[in-house]
Amino acid sequence: MRSIGIGIIGGGYMGKAHSVAMASVGAVFNTALRPRLEMIAATTPESAERYRAAYGFARATAEWRELVNDTLIEAIVIASPQELHREIALAAFAAGKPVLCEKPLGASLSDAIAMTEAAEKARLPNMVGFNYIRTPASQYARHLISSGAIGQVVWFRGEHTEDFDADATKPAAWRNQGMANGTMGDLAPHMINAALALIGPIATLVSDIDTVHKTRPSVDGPVTVTNDDQAQFLCRFANGAMGHLSFSRIATGRKMGYAYEITGTTGAIRFDQEDQNALWLYKSEGPAAERGFRKILTGPDHPDYLPFCQGPGHGTGYQDQIIIEARDFLTAIETGKPVWPTFRDGLAVMQVIDAAHRSHASKQWVTL
Repeated sequence: MRSIGIGIIGGGYMGKAHSVAMASVGAVFNTALRPRLEMIAATTPESAERYRAAYGFARATAEWRELVNDTLIEAIVIASPQELHREIALAAFAAGKPVLCEKPLGASLSDAIAMTEAAEKARLPNMVGFNYIRTPASQYARHLISSGAIGQVVWFRGEHTEDFDADATKPAAWRNQGMANGTMGDLAPHMINAALALIGPIATLVSDIDTVHKTRPSVDGPVTVTNDDQAQFLCRFANGAMGHLSFSRIATGRKMGYAYEITGTTGAIRFDQEDQNALWLYKSEGPAAERGFRKILTGPDHPDYLPFCQGPGHGTGYQDQIIIEARDFLTAIETGKPVWPTFRDGLAVMQVIDAAHRSHASKQWVTL
């Protein structure tokens, strides 16, 4: 075992999650590389120092460039706003350092292209933070599909729906400005990533994107909302399967609506992140009178469950997904081999989002 100096840029919601993950991953997975929380960067010296003390970093800075160029930092986690992802990633690769970047890969398709090209030119480990697909249940769903357990997949329905902006009287905030912070930039990438991972590439799609609450109140009067509240698209996957994906931040009553249904020729799968330790499986076998969806509770026999708990049905949680992600990033660094999802996988998601925006603008099906 050897230590590896970790620098994290951004100390908020995801910055904390990655800090906790890096502090825990060695003990959970007995990794060959043991993270050392070397430095955290935030927007002000005061907030950086606050995060340093709270999360256990050795040092803090208000200048992300200082972190990137520090000789004791050997790998970097980007947990900053999307608008900074490109500049930070390019600087990190130029400094010869592996990068784990939070989703979405960039604030735009051009950002994602530039970041992917830089990563591949540098030949350094790179990953995108799609954590939800790492639950033991969803990992097992991927196994079932790839092993042919439900036959040929013919239909996929996926959603990522939450209600944090459902209240029209909620004051305007940063989430309501800029396309990268809208539902298509914030929630859609997770479910698009799931669709690509579970079913495969999307060949064509037609979309509809909507802003329901067009203004938000503020102390200075109404503020115009410049991004989307909800969206949906029909698609056809490259393997011939049909699909429907929907996304919303105004889905009243929905708290973590990352859910999918997959229909195959000999079976079907259902999953809902609000019950993330269960997978529902149907198989077309046995007497017709006894057929039905069977609830599978995740346990030690499912991927990445046992390192957290020995008891079936006891469950894993959100933070555990980030710890699995940290393990994957360390594995990529240790072996020098790509671990899914790489920047190119993140780029594939951004290409779908770009196609959805183009389809909405033209009111036509588009080909990826």
